[in-house]
Amino acid sequence: MKIMDYASVAPTLIDNDQAKAVAARVVIGKKDGADHFCMRIFEIMPGGYSPKHAHAWEHEIFVHAGVGEAYGNGQWRPVKPGTVLFVPSGEEHQIRNPGRERLVFACLIPSGVPEL
Repeated sequence: MKIMDYASVAPTLIDNDQAKAVAARVVIGKKDGADHFCMRIFEIMPGGYSPKHAHAWEHEIFVHAGVGEAYGNGQWRPVKPGTVLFVPSGEEHQIRNPGRERLVFACLIPSGVPEL
């Protein structure tokens, strides 16, 4: 069993023309022997956003801290701590942080796809 604080994993910082002010961590993945899923923790700083994109796999997301907005089905909807999201394969999606605090969420993806 692996038990750890997610912050002990060094983040990959993403700040480019498609995503802004994002810290991404793979906390459970291939290196841990996870055969079916990968768990990632994302922190989006105020004013930041993930890329707007779609792909052939689903996401399961749990919002842990902060407030933000999620894009799906052609519309933006608010998210806050305790919000869960299911993003089906092929659906365009994005998460942004218009707030004043870090937006922190866990995201699960199937194994075999890029972990970050």
